[in-house]
Amino acid sequence: MTKKYTFFSLAFFFVLTAFSQKTITISGKIIDALSKQPLEYATIVIKNTETQKISGGITDAKGIFSVKTPAGFYEISVEFISFKSKKYPKQNITKDLDLGTITLSEDSKSLDEVVIIAEKTTVDIRLDKKVFNIGKDLSIRGGNASDVLGNVPSVQVDVEGTVSLRGNENVTILIDGRPSALVGLNGAEALRQIPAEAIEKVEVITSPSARYDAEGTAGILNIILRKNKLTGFNGSLQLDLGYPERLGTAFNANWRTKKWNLFTNTGFRYNETPGNALSESNFLSSNAQNALVVEQRNFGRLGRSIFTSFGAEYYLSQNSSIIGNIVFNGGNDDDVNTNDIDRFDANGNINEATFRTEAEGEDENRLQYTLDYVNTFDGKGKKLSINLQYSTEMEDILNNITEIDTQSNILNDLEQVIEEQNEDRALLQIDYVHPVGENIQYEAGYRGNYRDIFNSFYLAERQVFPDGPLVPDAGLNNSFNYEEFVNAAYFQYGQKFNKISFLGGLRYEYTTTEIVQQTSTTSSKRNYGNLFPTVNLGYEFRDGENMTIGYNRRIRRPRGRNLNPFPSRSSEANIYTGNVNLNPVITDAFDIGYLKRWDKFTLSTSLYYNISNDNWERIQEDTGDVTDNGDPITRRFPINLSTQERLGLEFTLNYRPFKIWNINSDFNLFRVTTDGDYTNPTTNVTQSFDFENTAFFIRLNQKITLPGKTDLQINTNYRGPSQNAQTKSQGVFSMNIAASKDLFNEKASISLNFSDVFNSRISRRTTNIPGFLDQYSEFQWREPQFRVSFVYRFNQKKERFKPQREDNGGEDFEG
Repeated sequence: MTKKYTFFSLAFFFVLTAFSQKTITISGKIIDALSKQPLEYATIVIKNTETQKISGGITDAKGIFSVKTPAGFYEISVEFISFKSKKYPKQNITKDLDLGTITLSEDSKSLDEVVIIAEKTTVDIRLDKKVFNIGKDLSIRGGNASDVLGNVPSVQVDVEGTVSLRGNENVTILIDGRPSALVGLNGAEALRQIPAEAIEKVEVITSPSARYDAEGTAGILNIILRKNKLTGFNGSLQLDLGYPERLGTAFNANWRTKKWNLFTNTGFRYNETPGNALSESNFLSSNAQNALVVEQRNFGRLGRSIFTSFGAEYYLSQNSSIIGNIVFNGGNDDDVNTNDIDRFDANGNINEATFRTEAEGEDENRLQYTLDYVNTFDGKGKKLSINLQYSTEMEDILNNITEIDTQSNILNDLEQVIEEQNEDRALLQIDYVHPVGENIQYEAGYRGNYRDIFNSFYLAERQVFPDGPLVPDAGLNNSFNYEEFVNAAYFQYGQKFNKISFLGGLRYEYTTTEIVQQTSTTSSKRNYGNLFPTVNLGYEFRDGENMTIGYNRRIRRPRGRNLNPFPSRSSEANIYTGNVNLNPVITDAFDIGYLKRWDKFTLSTSLYYNISNDNWERIQEDTGDVTDNGDPITRRFPINLSTQERLGLEFTLNYRPFKIWNINSDFNLFRVTTDGDYTNPTTNVTQSFDFENTAFFIRLNQKITLPGKTDLQINTNYRGPSQNAQTKSQGVFSMNIAASKDLFNEKASISLNFSDVFNSRISRRTTNIPGFLDQYSEFQWREPQFRVSFVYRFNQKKERFKPQREDNGGEDFEG
């Protein structure tokens, strides 16, 4: 009870009273004069002719805007990219003003100056999410989706590429609002294959409404790919060079006529990514043959990848269209990784020294087909969407492993590993939105999501030296097949009461799974259903100040690697196995947010609390076995062990002290409490997994505009120390520096980027298993890299400045 009282007491910190002042509301709706469809993100500029202060807002998905401002003399203009602006003369506005339905016509004269990529990265605060529109961010130019996510507030991407939201790694990543093969079996690696130039915006959804899948206890990151809808033909071409060796190109183009809109994003990457790792393992058992094992690993990675997306939208009528999209992502990697291992006895004498080489070749292909039908009926908010999607992913891995005894220079191990991973996904989604008047909206929908994951493992090794043949090891060959079908239906209701917005819903998901594996003669089948309620409330104190309160229930389903009981083969002494009996984790999440804007300063903050029952913990234990080299074998595996509580506080700040200098930062402080015990069945030793961990991360990004149309950007990031029951992680600091200069009358730009300036993005951890192991390890996925990017824009120019919305908490960040 004390924790609950503490949580709700802290919530009062965010409840600020409104100061009474004379305000008026300027409202209206903006539509396309030709199609009669609402124009989302149209800009309303309101200029006070007495103070010269400029404010305004942008339209929502229905084309509706509502701007609150003090009474006074104003000039009003309505603008939308590639459309003719509409201006209202100076007038004294002393009461609410409804401008009615405003029609904008396309401006053919502006086609050679169309804007596609904005100068700024803007942030739109909505009732159930934050939308980060990716602008001219120098530090991600020539990068990938991981680099983009690493710059989004609330999101962290660690050294190994694992994505977390508010410190929680169980985050669902969607592409265009749907599960996607582009995220794939290996999410971290797949994100590195998506070029940053293909991404239009990222939605951070920490309190998802019932419309979204309940998967992901931390929330949802929705990556929206670029699908330009501007009239005429326009695009950009980008070339990238880097060291360590890097070569890349990206082409984005769009062509729209009255009936058709065609768009494409295509990119190619050739990239060397050297990395390294170190581990020192002290085995505490008195009968351990090797008391100390030191491993020094070096990763020589060479990757080639191509990403292409081609789509077409056909306008069936003024209010309906059909969209088809094909995305292909192909990769070919050739990696040579080495592992230098020294083994010592208890007196410090060397027992054995080996040098292990893994030459791995990997081919992967991801293909996705999408067909969408959208009908907006009368253009007043009623909308029907039907989405069909099929995707497939194939990975083939060939790994040749050799191990040499460096003391005798004798080959003592030769293996060949063939691994195949396939995933097929199919999705049907239907959403219907029905507004009642201007302030009430009903929504209902269905989603059927099917996935089939297959993994096979084949090992052959030389058993007779020096010239014996490679012999299949039947005991280590395995296939694993996982099928999952989730049927979901939802209903939600939204209403606005003056300054209060409400969105509540209920989602039901029924899950069917089946596991078939070569090492088992029977299949494992499970069926379960869950209800997921959601509630989101918003209160607008005044122009540029609001508060939100959210509650939602989420689920984490076990899949793939977490279920497959077949042991991993990346290391003989450290193996990982899944657990077919793993149950899903259910999490209840609460969130209170507050946002306030001043002239040069913006504050967005949240207080959040999550509680998860039957939470997974990955246990590391002594198996009692040893390798041929005498190394004790440890095993890691997941089990439903604990109850976990997470309480956190988050700040996002934006400050522009001068016109040429913009600073934005975010800070996240959270405390994790876990309660659970585990007994090793081999040693009969019980270990407590109770722990309390307070951790934080902070990001500071600065952009300075220099003379000569030159921009300088400095991004710094620090993730504080953290721990769980068995492992402590040291803090990690990194800094990136980038600069950009415009050329040829802003038709082109050249940028320089230096990532990890101080070579400090290294993960350092210590692990302790009482009575068995003390281990220190380091890991660096990517060493510092220098990149040069050149971008040429045709039939488009950069957007220098447009007033951003202020009525609903929008804020701007220099990219």
